[in-house]
Amino acid sequence: MVDLLKFLRARIEEDHHAYADVAQTFGGEALLDSHLPMLDLIEMLARDCNAMDPADSRKEGLTHAIRVLAQSYAEHPAYRKEWRP
Repeated sequence: MVDLLKFLRARIEEDHHAYADVAQTFGGEALLDSHLPMLDLIEMLARDCNAMDPADSRKEGLTHAIRVLAQSYAEHPAYRKEWRP
């Protein structure tokens, strides 16, 4: 799970940079307003999962949710098939 969380954080960081570039080039305020908050929430879930006690009953559900969200990056060369939910 640690590798998946690192992978997901790296993709989110890349997306933040990409959206910033789009906004500077094309003035994409609507794009930023709709997508950046979602990326921030996904990163919050990744941080929560990383900090969560393995015995916490919510860990399994949160892990599944992160695996589902990470599928949006399944075409990335670093994505691993074993991360699929």
